[in-house]
Amino acid sequence: MRKSYYAAHVYMILGVISGLYSREFTKAHDFEGDTQLDLMHTHLLALGMLAFLIVLALDKQFQLSGTKLFTNFFWFYNAGITISVAMMFVHGTETVLGSHVPEAVPWIAGLGHTLLTVGLILLFVLLGKRLNEPVKTGPVPTGPATTAPVQTGPAGPESARTSP
Repeated sequence: MRKSYYAAHVYMILGVISGLYSREFTKAHDFEGDTQLDLMHTHLLALGMLAFLIVLALDKQFQLSGTKLFTNFFWFYNAGITISVAMMFVHGTETVLGSHVPEAVPWIAGLGHTLLTVGLILLFVLLGKRLNEPVKTGPVPTGPATTAPVQTGPAGPESARTSP
C-alpha cells in the first residue's frame, strides 16, 4: 500500500510543479492560447494523484498489493503516465517557443496512453478477482457471553424523568 501512497504523493508534487511551470513559462514568453502544458497539470493530478488515492483505498479494502497483477498494473500505469506527460511537456514547450513539434511526439504519447490502458485493464482484472473471492469472516468468539447489567427503576411516570 505504501507504493500507492508514495505514487500519489509524487504525482501531487509533480502536478503542482507542472501547473507552476505552465503558468510561468507561458507568461515569460508572452504566450496566449492553449497548450499541452495546461493538460499536463490536470493529467498528473487526476490520473496520478487522485487515481492512486483511489487505488490506495481499494487496496485497503480488497488487499490488492503484493500480487503479480498489482505489480504489473503499477509499472504499466506509471510508465503510461510518465510517457504521456513527458510528451505533453515536449509538445507544450515547443508550442510556446513557436518551434516545430516533432512528428514522433504524438506517436510516443499514443504509446503512453496504450500503457495506461493496459495498466487499467490489469487493475480491473485484479479487482474482479478479489470481488469474486468468498468473504472471509473472523473466528466466532467462544466462551460465556458477557452482557452489561440492565438497570431497572420504579415503574410509573417517575422513571421517565431525568435528574437535574
